[in-house]
Amino acid sequence: MSSDGGKKQFWKRNVSKVPGSIQHVYGAQHPPLDPLLHTNLLKANSKPNSASMRAKKVTTFQEFESITSDAWDVGDDDDDLMAMATQNLNTDVVMETANKVIQIHSKLQEQKQQNKPMETSGEQLDDMEQADNSVENTVKSNSGSEFDTSTDLNHRETTLSQRQQSVSPTSPTLSAAGIADQNSSDGPLMSEREMTRLEKFRQLLAGPNTDLEELRKLSWSGIPRQVRPITWKLLSGYLPANVERRESTLQRKRTEYFAFIEQYYDSRNDEHHQDTYRQIAIDIPRMTPESLILQPKVREIFERILFIWAIRHPASGYVQGINDLVTPFFVVFVFEYIEGEVENFDVSSLPDEVLQNIEADSFWCMSKLLDGIQDNYTFAQPGIQRKVKALQELVSRIDEQVHKHLHQAEVEYLQFAFRWMNNLLMRELPLRCTIRLWDTYQSEPEGFSHFHLYVCAAFLIRWRKELLEEKDFQGLLILLQNLPTMHWGNEEISILLAEAYRLKYAFADAPNHYKR
Repeated sequence: MSSDGGKKQFWKRNVSKVPGSIQHVYGAQHPPLDPLLHTNLLKANSKPNSASMRAKKVTTFQEFESITSDAWDVGDDDDDLMAMATQNLNTDVVMETANKVIQIHSKLQEQKQQNKPMETSGEQLDDMEQADNSVENTVKSNSGSEFDTSTDLNHRETTLSQRQQSVSPTSPTLSAAGIADQNSSDGPLMSEREMTRLEKFRQLLAGPNTDLEELRKLSWSGIPRQVRPITWKLLSGYLPANVERRESTLQRKRTEYFAFIEQYYDSRNDEHHQDTYRQIAIDIPRMTPESLILQPKVREIFERILFIWAIRHPASGYVQGINDLVTPFFVVFVFEYIEGEVENFDVSSLPDEVLQNIEADSFWCMSKLLDGIQDNYTFAQPGIQRKVKALQELVSRIDEQVHKHLHQAEVEYLQFAFRWMNNLLMRELPLRCTIRLWDTYQSEPEGFSHFHLYVCAAFLIRWRKELLEEKDFQGLLILLQNLPTMHWGNEEISILLAEAYRLKYAFADAPNHYKR
């Protein structure tokens, strides 16, 4: 990276009013750890030491609470939260504690698969108690202490490997199409906490004017399947926050989309447009999941969506990679009308009016997404070029060993990260994981354009052990293009997002934080 002080750093987002001060960063009030998975992290019992400090801390938490509302989503006493809110957290210890809890959970899962009794042993209970107690020590720790990124990621990699081994390849929630969702109606029954969380979404969405800021906070850790369609439409900016205006907006936008089809779609075989349409027709069968994409009705819908978007955006036109971005919206909006999974569902069995609504909604939401990253698809794709270069610089700072290993093997970041940026990791992750990832992307400011960079950095470092074991160019490239994520689920995505959030938080206003 250039040492020119006048050159704007790619992660520099805000200008601090006071040198060295910590400015407000979106999401800092609601840590990006899924409360369903990391409940133990919130059970701290530290208390203020004096009456005078207690009064000050209560005031601090009241201010904190006023801007976070129910973002913590826990049932702990207010006193515990007051103490935690006024303390600085040591990130290293927090992540170590989280990994320890996950390891214990993985051991229990392994016991279950081996048909062993699921009764928790006294030793495991002691381990859990120690994990809870370590959070209290975390609250008392100095947030200024430095942490070793490589050690932290090594520990997390080991934990994830153990958890991957504990997942059965025939698990009903890990279907071949990769669409199964933990909140699906034919999956496991929802826990009490999941039902409470769903009720909070419904209450928030039922108001006359939905508070989009609160909706983003609640959605960061994942959106229940039952309310995901309406939530995505709101977070993408497709629907207004005012409930009374939603129906009229939907009718107007759907009518507008089909007016575009009537106006433009017949021109797909014209000399000026036939190459675009031909390329779309070639790319769609290559998409996943095949069980969905190969349905003739679905292909027709995707061809119309992509062709109309290309005609209305001549600056970029159609570019390979854009076709993948339709799928998550289409699948989520189909879920609004069916109970089971879409992988074995005949989409053509839905009424024509329903299919038209799904098609129009998918078009507009995809258009909203692409509005924020269109420079990824204009001539020479400058947006992707910048992001890949930024990823290279970021990785060189957070894990120099991995960066040097790739360089010594003559592996260029553009050779593997171009696809990560072009397809938003959709070719590297199962569709169920992409949908969960997009819950957070739509909750983050500039989620698809900026936060995605940190997710890619965390994703690369996640595989540091496997990367360092490969010694040549061919082995590294084959690994990077075929990463073993087919059994990933919400837990892995939650940890990936937490690490990405940590990187973003560290770099957001501190471009020299890791400077060598």
